[in-house]
Amino acid sequence: MGLLFRVHLHLLPKDGEQETNARSSAASLYPFYLFLSMSDFIKHECGVAMIRLLKPLEHYYEKYNTALYGINKLQLLMEKQRNRGQDGAGIATVKLYGSPGNKIIDRKRNRSTGGKAIQAIFKNVYGNFNKLSKKQLKDAKWLKENMPFMGELILGHLRYGTHGVNSVKNCHPFIRKSNWINRTLVIAGNFNLTNVDELFDELVGYGQYPMERADTVTVMEKIGHFLDAEVQRLHTWYKADGHSNEEINELIFEKIDIQRILKKATKLFDGGYTMAGIIGHGDAFVLRDPNGIRPAYYYHDDEVVVVTSERPPIQTAFDVHISKIKEVQPGHVLIVKRNGEIKEVPFTEPKEKKSCSFERIYFSRSNDRDIYAERQKLGEELVDRVLKAVDYNLDETVFSFVPNTAESAFEGLVKGIEKKMVAIKAEKIKALGNNPKTEDLQKIIAFTPRVEKLVHKDAKLRTFIADDGSRGNLVTHGYDVTYGLVRNERDTLVLLDDSIVRGTTLRNSIIRIVARLRPKKIIVVSSAPQIRYPDCYGIDMSKMKNFVAFQALVQLLKEQGKEALLEEAYARCEAQKDLPKEEIKNEVKPLYGLFSADEISEKIAQLVTLEGIEPKVEVIYQSLEGLHRACPKHLGDWYFSGNFPTPGGNKVVNRAFMNYMEGKDERAY
Repeated sequence: MGLLFRVHLHLLPKDGEQETNARSSAASLYPFYLFLSMSDFIKHECGVAMIRLLKPLEHYYEKYNTALYGINKLQLLMEKQRNRGQDGAGIATVKLYGSPGNKIIDRKRNRSTGGKAIQAIFKNVYGNFNKLSKKQLKDAKWLKENMPFMGELILGHLRYGTHGVNSVKNCHPFIRKSNWINRTLVIAGNFNLTNVDELFDELVGYGQYPMERADTVTVMEKIGHFLDAEVQRLHTWYKADGHSNEEINELIFEKIDIQRILKKATKLFDGGYTMAGIIGHGDAFVLRDPNGIRPAYYYHDDEVVVVTSERPPIQTAFDVHISKIKEVQPGHVLIVKRNGEIKEVPFTEPKEKKSCSFERIYFSRSNDRDIYAERQKLGEELVDRVLKAVDYNLDETVFSFVPNTAESAFEGLVKGIEKKMVAIKAEKIKALGNNPKTEDLQKIIAFTPRVEKLVHKDAKLRTFIADDGSRGNLVTHGYDVTYGLVRNERDTLVLLDDSIVRGTTLRNSIIRIVARLRPKKIIVVSSAPQIRYPDCYGIDMSKMKNFVAFQALVQLLKEQGKEALLEEAYARCEAQKDLPKEEIKNEVKPLYGLFSADEISEKIAQLVTLEGIEPKVEVIYQSLEGLHRACPKHLGDWYFSGNFPTPGGNKVVNRAFMNYMEGKDERAY
C-alpha cells in the first residue's frame, strides 16, 4: 500500500480506555506496541586472552609501580570478556629463563559457581601476595624467583562448554608436561572440530595410546606430536656437529620452527578455531582457522604483546586506539619467540573468509564500534517488513526491547522508522496549507515512535515440585510485564528477538505472559534469520530436533502428505555416511527448499502459540540478504543457509538429521 502511515493525530484515549501516568502526553497518541525480547538462550563462544611481557618485570614496577602488571592486565582482559565464559575459567603463566629444579609453569582453573570463576581464580592468585611485605612486593626479581604466577607469558581462558560435564578438568588451559621444557606445551582455545575421531585415530596410527577422546586433549597431543618431532629433528642435526646437550637445547630454543610444526599438526583440522599456545622454553603462538570462523585480535608495542577474542578489551586495558589493533588473519599464526621477535605467518592456505555472523548478532559485546553499527543495521533492515506487517498503522505503535543484547538492534529499528516518518511529516505539514495552526504543527512534529519497556526478565524461579503441571506454571513467570499500557483487543504487540532457536521460552513464557495484556495481535520479529542447521564450530546448537524451524519443516511435510521425503533424505544420508567428508552433500537443505521462508515462519508461529492464547501470533525473520548487508565482512551463515565453510559441516548436518530420524538424543560430532 506504499508508505502511507495511518497517524490520526487527533486520536486521544476515550473514557474507559486504559491509561497510566507513565504515558507522556505525546506517547499516549500511539498505543501500538513493538516489544523486543530474547526468547532463547544460546551459549556463547569461549574466550582467550594472552599476554607476553617484552621487558623484565623490574621495568613494569619502575614504570607502573607494580611487578604484578601482567596479572593485573590479564584479570581486566578476562573480566571484559566474561560474557564468553559462564561455565569456568583458567589461567597459566610461564617464566622465562628459569633454572632447572625451579617451577616455571603455574596454573589455576575454576569451575563456575554462579558465574564467578574469574573472581575466584584471581582471589586465589592474589592471595599468594597479600602477606608479603612492601619490600618484597617492590623486588620484582625476588618475586619471579620465589612466587607463583610471576611469568612473562600469561594465558587466560573463559569456558562455555558446548557439550559434556562442567568440571574443573574441562577448563583450559591444558598442560602437556615433560622434563624437556621445549616439549612442554600449554594450550587454550575457542574451537570446535568436526573430525576429532579422525584426529584421534591418526594419533593411534602414530603409535600413541591416548587416554582421552576429548577434543582439547586430542588437539594438544596432535600439536605436541609434531613439537616432539621438531625438537628431535633439531637435536639430531646439532648433535652431529658435536654440540653438548645443553648447547643443543639453547640452539633448539632459538631455531624451533613453530610455523613448520603447525603446518603439519593442523593438516587434517576441520572446524573453527582460535588456539593459543605456549612452549615451556618461552615461545608463544596464536593460530586462527583458514576460514576465520573464530575471532582473534592482537596488539603489540615495545612492552607487551596481547591477544584476545574481542577487540574492545584491548582498547580498554591498554588504552590504545582501535587503529592499532590488528586481526589475526585466517590461516595465519601469530608467533612470539622467546627473544621477543614477533611475526604473523601462514600455517595453511587461507580460504574464503566466513567469520561467524553470530559473533556480530549476539555473542560479542556491542561496545565494539563495528559490532554496534552492524546490530543497528540489523534492526534497520527489518523496518519495511515490520511496517507492512502492522499495515503501516503507527497510530498504535510503541517500541521496547528485551534483553540488553537487543538494544542496539532496537535503536536501529526505531531510527529506521523515524527516517521513514520524516517524509510523512513533510507531506502532512504541506497539507496544512500556507497558514497552519501552531497546535497542528506541534502535533505533527511531536509524532515519534513510542518507546516503552513492557517485558522484564524476572528473578529465576526454582521449584522442587515434581509434578510437571505445577512446575510448568511457575516457569511461565520467568518474565513479567508492565500492565495497563495495552488497550484490550485493540493494540498489537510486535516482539523483536535477537534470535529464535528453539522457541521454548517464547512459547512457554513470553507469549503466554504478554497475552495477558490482551493485545489484538502479537508479532514476533527476529533480527537473525531462521536457524535451520546445527553448528559444529563452537555454538551450543547441535541437535536438529531442538530447532523450531526444523520442527516447522517436519510439520509442513506431514500436513502435505510428504513424510516419505524425510525417509528418502535419510536414505541419502545413510548412503554417504562412510564417504570421505569432502564428498558428502547436505541432504537436509533440499527439504527446506520445498517451502518458502514465509511458509516456515507461518508454521513456526503456530508452533509457538499455546492452546488458549487468544491473540493471533505472527513471526517475521531477518532475511539472509539483510544479514549480509548488515554484516558484510562476517558472512559465516551456515546455521541459517546450510552453506558450511568446511567439508566436515555437511557430514555433521547429515549425522544430526540421521540422529533425529533414529530417535537419538546425542551430538552429531
